[in-house]
Amino acid sequence: MKLSVKEMVLISLFTALTAIGAFLSIPVGNVPITLQSMFALLSGILLGPKLGSLSQLVYVLLGLSGVRIFAQFSGGLDSIVKPSFGFLIGFIFAAFVVGKMVYEMPIDFKRIFLATLAGTFIIYLFGIPYMYMILNNVMGKGPSFSAVIKTGCLIFLPGDMFKAILSALIGSKVLRRMRIAQL
Repeated sequence: MKLSVKEMVLISLFTALTAIGAFLSIPVGNVPITLQSMFALLSGILLGPKLGSLSQLVYVLLGLSGVRIFAQFSGGLDSIVKPSFGFLIGFIFAAFVVGKMVYEMPIDFKRIFLATLAGTFIIYLFGIPYMYMILNNVMGKGPSFSAVIKTGCLIFLPGDMFKAILSALIGSKVLRRMRIAQL
């Protein structure tokens, strides 16, 4: 895949925004509240499926390489065995799906909002089972799957709904301006 300088800058920008979103965190149980998911959703909306998911992949790879850009200033290969790592994997796929959905439809807040909801669901689809696996098989804590859903999903739903709405609002406004500027 050959990328232009502009595409590399946009990928780097959303990698950096996701890292900044990680630093703005509130510790809550095994998974902190951050703005990472909002930037993952926005990367899909504004960059499309390929570049959006690539920005999130670069973010995860940088963190795994030891750069402390994950939540709570963590990073390194040991991040793989943390309960929150599945959510990071979900960012990559969420950005792709959101980008695919947004670029196949007209710019409309409702449609973009539905895409952000799908992206949020995908983040949970990766995060919750991974969290369950790590808590049970690696950390030996043994919570039930319903307890993991409660601590890894239900308490985050109001904030994630707000981030989905905000992402859709920002995304729809910026996309309109981007498409007007390209005319």
